[in-house]
Amino acid sequence: MYTNRRNFFRIAGVAGASVLSGSLASFACKADKKNRDLNDPIEMDANEKHTQLFNMSGYAAPRIDTVRVGFVGLGQRGPGAVERIANIAGVEIKALCDKLMDRVDKAQEILASYGLPAAKSYGGNDEAWKELCQSEDIDLVYICTPWKLHTPMAVFAMQNGKHAVSEVPAATTLDEAWQLVETSEKTKKHCMMLENCCYDFFELLTLNMARQGFFGELLHAEGAYIHDLRTLMFDKNGYTDMWRLKENHSRNGNIYPTHGLGPVCQAMNINRGDRMDYLTSISTIDFQMAALAGDLAKKDPFYNEFTSPTYRGNMNTTVVRTEKGKTIMIQHDTTSPRPYSRIHLISGTKGVACKWPEPERIALSHEWFNENQMNEIRDKYTPEIVKRVGEMAQKIGGHGGMDFMMDWRLIDCLRNGLPLDQDVYDAALWSCIAPLSEWSVAHRSNSITVPDFTSGSYKTNVPVDISLAKGGNTSVRARVNNAEKQLNLQ
Repeated sequence: MYTNRRNFFRIAGVAGASVLSGSLASFACKADKKNRDLNDPIEMDANEKHTQLFNMSGYAAPRIDTVRVGFVGLGQRGPGAVERIANIAGVEIKALCDKLMDRVDKAQEILASYGLPAAKSYGGNDEAWKELCQSEDIDLVYICTPWKLHTPMAVFAMQNGKHAVSEVPAATTLDEAWQLVETSEKTKKHCMMLENCCYDFFELLTLNMARQGFFGELLHAEGAYIHDLRTLMFDKNGYTDMWRLKENHSRNGNIYPTHGLGPVCQAMNINRGDRMDYLTSISTIDFQMAALAGDLAKKDPFYNEFTSPTYRGNMNTTVVRTEKGKTIMIQHDTTSPRPYSRIHLISGTKGVACKWPEPERIALSHEWFNENQMNEIRDKYTPEIVKRVGEMAQKIGGHGGMDFMMDWRLIDCLRNGLPLDQDVYDAALWSCIAPLSEWSVAHRSNSITVPDFTSGSYKTNVPVDISLAKGGNTSVRARVNNAEKQLNLQ
């Protein structure tokens, strides 16, 4: 299976790049074939192209009046997702799965607190999720597991007739990214990455402004994930089996790019009018992780496993150039004691917007708007989804409300048979920045070609529409003083 994709790129050799854990087999790198380094991958032949089986961008699957959901993974992110979905009308939570059954039991308590019937429990072993995906009473599989399980679970879910959504990243290698694309096209099942930052309030505001030409033509954007996670990563009770620390211990690049990248890609119409052409990436060395592991190992030999100096660098900076000559800068740093930031900067021929450092700022003609002007901008350009759902989203929560906004929008699209805001090509593209950046870092920041997962359909794909001109009729059921209250959002 996927032999076409595995043959899509021809490899000259991978010496000195073992850090990529097998993902090199799908890489394409622009190189001068006459003078190229024979240890580098070479660019595919022009006629070696993936034939798109079906264009999933803008695809509207048959409507589902009541969306039946099964959750897989109830550790860090899963319980919050269960609670958010429990607030949405037109949904039945049919299944809960985790290899640790005590987590399943706690999630059942969430349903009971909302007066909802118990879901079927799956768990107790590493393969229980497969039975959930094969269940006939589920429409949507909601995946909140460690990164390396996202693609296998999403692919299996789609193969068994389910729409699949997964926490970020959707894939960790290029081969996985192509698996998602091919399976979604073949099955005509949605495969969405749950990039919640696309639904944050300022990101939606600036997306709407960009759609209406406020910034002119966008020419540059910046995004980031700067968030000190050292305490959580080294906590034995944090991520199950220390999986996130292991990711940071074995990979060097921008291994978590999508939070800053997703919103700016939507604003710049990436995959919908423009495409990424190539990228280059550079990392610092690790100044903190190995040292912290060494300090912990002095008191607890458990941490000796993590003292070797193979961590990714503290700060990774990746720069992408698009086919239309625009640029995107993405940064990743989860170890430095810096204030949280996703940057979210979009710059156009007329104006610019930037979210971090706070306060949120918008400028035209070299002048930042004052507070009164910012309020006028918000009044004029706040999109309908925020006006309709924003207040309730903030009450229900999830990173200030953006998580709930994402979940509500997902369910509303499925119930009304509408295209999703994020499709499988976005999931594949935004995720593939990680392995591509690893290759570039390992090869002295040489540039590397970014695959076109749309197979050319980006030229005619329609930009994301957040107008709520269709749909928007999904209600919210929220607990108010322990009583369920139906809130009609029309």
